[in-house]
Amino acid sequence: MTTAVETPPPVKKVYTEADLLAMPDDGITRWLVGGQIVEKGRDSESATVTARNKHHTRVQTRISYLLEAWCETQPEPRGSVHSGEAGVRLGEDPVLTVGIDLVYLAPDISARVMADEESTMIRAVPTLAVEILSPSNTVESNQEKIDLYLAVGVPQVWMLDSHFRTVTVHRPGHEPVMLNATQELHGGADLPGFRTPVSSIFRT
Repeated sequence: MTTAVETPPPVKKVYTEADLLAMPDDGITRWLVGGQIVEKGRDSESATVTARNKHHTRVQTRISYLLEAWCETQPEPRGSVHSGEAGVRLGEDPVLTVGIDLVYLAPDISARVMADEESTMIRAVPTLAVEILSPSNTVESNQEKIDLYLAVGVPQVWMLDSHFRTVTVHRPGHEPVMLNATQELHGGADLPGFRTPVSSIFRT
């Protein structure tokens, strides 16, 4: 008589931040969720080329400059601005690590993050998360990012659209507010004193 032997399921590899950082820059957005790498979608070859196109990078430079200039006017200790797909660890249980186009950290958060010598990641919920829409973005992926950031407690999320020259401001518990190039963007209580014409963000 033959006895059937069940083959145990393969043990999943538990990934770390180091594994995520070692992943290739191949047009795939990857998040680290509970020790697993989650791929948010492979772009087509043309989309991969335009994922960080000249409009995206120009807008990122402009908003970085405007926020950094505002930071310099603040009393010390100051907050800090981090751009270029900043690696942010948003949660510990489960582990949730994502890349964000730009984040601003309030002074107390910044001091804690910059003093952390154990990780190159930003291990904190940022005060502000900024995402810049690219041609490869879908409505679903944009909404997923916004929902995630708000769910973990990010006080403000700005979605910048260089095509329509708009900024949509999202805050937990509030309806989103879309601002066009004739209006002004305010930082509110989270970024006291920050204000800039929306048109200045999209200056060529």
